[in-house]
Amino acid sequence: MTAFRYKALNSDGKLVNGVLEGDSERAVRVQLRGRQLRPVEVSTAAARASERWQLNLPILRRRLGAAEIALITRQLATLVASALPLDECLQAVAEQTRKSSTKALLLQVRSKVAEGYTLASSMSQFPGAFGDMYRAMVHAGEQAGQLAPVLEQLADYTENRQHTAQKLQMAMIYPLVLVAVAIAVVAALMVFVVPELVGIFAHTQKDLPALTVALIGTSDFLRDYGLGLLLILVAAVVAFRYLLRDPGRRRRWHGLLLRIPLIRGLLVSIDTARFSSTLSILMASGVPLLDALRIAGAVMSNLVLQDSSRAVAVRVQEGSSLNRALAQEPFFPPMMVHMVGSGEASGDLETMLARSANNQERELEMTLGTVMGLFEPLMVVFMGGLVLAIVLAILLPIFDLNTMVR
Repeated sequence: MTAFRYKALNSDGKLVNGVLEGDSERAVRVQLRGRQLRPVEVSTAAARASERWQLNLPILRRRLGAAEIALITRQLATLVASALPLDECLQAVAEQTRKSSTKALLLQVRSKVAEGYTLASSMSQFPGAFGDMYRAMVHAGEQAGQLAPVLEQLADYTENRQHTAQKLQMAMIYPLVLVAVAIAVVAALMVFVVPELVGIFAHTQKDLPALTVALIGTSDFLRDYGLGLLLILVAAVVAFRYLLRDPGRRRRWHGLLLRIPLIRGLLVSIDTARFSSTLSILMASGVPLLDALRIAGAVMSNLVLQDSSRAVAVRVQEGSSLNRALAQEPFFPPMMVHMVGSGEASGDLETMLARSANNQERELEMTLGTVMGLFEPLMVVFMGGLVLAIVLAILLPIFDLNTMVR
């Protein structure tokens, strides 16, 4: 059976749409009439689903969200563990999905499975929705006959990744809001309040304090050119993001970030923790080491670190042990290298990689906590200094008002 998208008119004359499975377009139209719907358009979902999930433009490329794919994977693991046929499992998961686009995607995967394809090869038709790591683990689980446990591991991994990302986002919300409010308050003071207060001093015959002159000049500049400056900044950000689409420029930018001490530590911790946890779960699922290294390296967001991971894979392919290959790269933490060496010696590499990832994530949380703990009072002090400068610039001429009148 094939999935079809439809548009139809209900009894109230309203246009409704959705996805149905049928042997043919005619059979779907019969189903719609049986539901008291008048078919307007019926088309195969495959072409539209492929267009939706495999777009090459980064901005338009659609992906399943981490929460959505974790839920789908968890449901599929539970159903597969209950010994239901795989196509029925996919059908059940599709029926429980509310989003029509996701439902169409799952029904297309189910159609491929019903035709005799493996689940991994069926998912490979939609690389934008199911990444390399996801498909590699599913393939390994199918080959080993352990698809349900592998899907459970995938669901746990996806949920943990989502939880880590949420913690990072939550840690950044407060300082970003604080910075935005600070900029807005200072801009409002300079554009609307300061001109009214210092206007009385602008036409005096006496020399104004340097701080007051600077405040008046800054206020005038922001009033006259503030909007243009804002547009220039927005255009600069857009142009910068456009330039970074080029891999060479993006690699140079990533290399520059790795030369900044504090940012280097954060980026390396995030990416190496991601590398360790991905490599651990891939190897635990039976994926060969070289394939696991390739996929785990692609998960890293920094291109320079990706190059390092590829260099590690090359050395391992040439016969080097994993810990020696990692030790020759400057970015992988020494603790991670030692734990990998212990795992290789004890034959429990997957567990040691998982522990290394957990250690790095804890260190990252502690580092972020320290940075945020320092940033907040520094931001308050900075804002207090700006407000003090504005107040002094206004009060200094007032203190000297008697002299100015004479």
